[in-house]
Amino acid sequence: MHVKKPEWLRIKMQPGNKNNFVENTIEELELNTVCKEANCPNRMECFSRKTATFMILGSVCSRNCRFCNVTNGEPQKVDPREPENVAKAVGKLGLKHVVITSVTRDDIEDGGAQQYVRVIEEIKKLTPDVAIEVLIPDFQGDKDALQKVIAAKPKVINHNLETVPNLYENVRPEAIYRRSLELLKRVKDEDSRIYTKSGIMVGLGETEEQVVALMKDLRGVGCDIMTIGQYLAPSKEHHPVVEYIHPDIFKKYEETGLSLGFKYVASSPLTRSSYYAGDIIVDEL
Repeated sequence: MHVKKPEWLRIKMQPGNKNNFVENTIEELELNTVCKEANCPNRMECFSRKTATFMILGSVCSRNCRFCNVTNGEPQKVDPREPENVAKAVGKLGLKHVVITSVTRDDIEDGGAQQYVRVIEEIKKLTPDVAIEVLIPDFQGDKDALQKVIAAKPKVINHNLETVPNLYENVRPEAIYRRSLELLKRVKDEDSRIYTKSGIMVGLGETEEQVVALMKDLRGVGCDIMTIGQYLAPSKEHHPVVEYIHPDIFKKYEETGLSLGFKYVASSPLTRSSYYAGDIIVDEL
């Protein structure tokens, strides 16, 4: 059954000059962005603001989640020039807050953790004042891989739960809800100075009660920041949109999250994990 997209999800077109500058920089340095690979609805707005979320470790994911537009299949070789090129792009774009994410690489021994470390190190070397946020996969629960990223001391470590636990089998079958919660807990246990962050999509068939229970689970492991956005199906082959959530419900989730103790909650139909990430001034949380 097709659910009609409501008016509040209409996206305004953005002027192109800055968009072209960002796109040209990314192409010139042979980089990937999750903005493009995941077909993010906000990418034109973000590009117009000279921001982008860099996606390392190639553009092909070793997993096949039913909500995601990123290509899955045989992953590419890890590019040894990538960390330096990401750092160059951060400097060229004049970013103050950079988000680094990746495809999931279950085919690599440490899940790609060392590449995250190298990217963090190169950015700090070239632009030491930039706040670095990493949006990481679960590394299949590998504690040593996660420890590498923690030791590199990014400002924020983000790992998305994506949806409520009872929908994992259909939406995120190769992930484990409790394993993802444990990752966020371990970050806080190892270095409480690092901010932890997680995000979910709504409109996949969850209930309000399940969303609130998930929020309580995140607060139970000390998660600082949460994002909540509307799920938009990339194609007919992906998990369908069950419901378009009204903006009033997003506002209710925001208020509930703040009352539970989150330092910051971004909750709106067009919120995405990295959308306006730099506007969260983590030093002031």
